[in-house]
Amino acid sequence: VVRKFLRKNTDFFLSRLQTHDTQLPAHIFINILYFIIAMEELLDILKKNQLSITEGRKKILELFLNSPGALAHADIEKSTDASFDRVTVYRTLQTFVEKGIIHNIPTTDNSILYALCKDNCEAGHHHDNHVHFICDVCDKTICMDHVSIPEVKLPKGFTQKQIDLVISGVCDQCNRRL
Repeated sequence: VVRKFLRKNTDFFLSRLQTHDTQLPAHIFINILYFIIAMEELLDILKKNQLSITEGRKKILELFLNSPGALAHADIEKSTDASFDRVTVYRTLQTFVEKGIIHNIPTTDNSILYALCKDNCEAGHHHDNHVHFICDVCDKTICMDHVSIPEVKLPKGFTQKQIDLVISGVCDQCNRRL
């Protein structure tokens, strides 16, 4: 509700800033609005998944919301500035996977990365059937939401649980630099 209100009324607030003498520059005001919107989104995700709101969950979910790509456990540990121990980070990641907030991405070196799920995922049912791209130059992992995994017809008696398709190569940003 707050997020919708702020989005609809951002122009109004900006016009009020410009017509009145104020010490708050417009760019700072906009950053405050974006922070409030991000915090509302973060709290909505935790509440929707019936999770208690802890500092650890808020911090880790904020990392995913602000990350353009996938994150490794080690990346998350570094970004939390040792505020949370390794077990807390691991348990939070596992809870987020179980609730359909994030999904696992296998890598070529058999480690696991994590990325934010889309809206259609839910507890126990991930619907992130898309390609993951790992750049050989910058090591960034990108969810390619617009690229679907083709249907795989399994032999009789086999049941599909999950399909992981990982493509490695050079991403568009690194290709521009080469």
